[in-house]
Amino acid sequence: MLLLSQAVGLVTLVLWLYCVFDVITTPEAVCRNLPKIGWILIVLLFPLIGSVAWLVAGRPERAQAARSRPSAFPEYDRPGRFAATNPDDDEEFLRRCRERAEEQRRNAPKKSAEGEA
Repeated sequence: MLLLSQAVGLVTLVLWLYCVFDVITTPEAVCRNLPKIGWILIVLLFPLIGSVAWLVAGRPERAQAARSRPSAFPEYDRPGRFAATNPDDDEEFLRRCRERAEEQRRNAPKKSAEGEA
């Protein structure tokens, strides 16, 4: 009987460690039903029940996790993002770049002739 309780304890420990690691490494955006910090607290405070709850109700579905995997360039994955195929086609963008560069030139500290000598 003691061996059985030790085996159950070991399985619970392995399950808990797996779930803690899984919650921590899962991106916030794909956690289901609760925010990530909520799942971390539940799994840490209630090892067996929290681990099972994470696996059933919190862990992202496989297809959803694959779709929302962060890319190397997350700014390109933003919904509604407009990307001009040719920078010369986006006159508004070029105009704003020129205005910003001119503003930076005006606001840049001037080097005095005395300070350089």
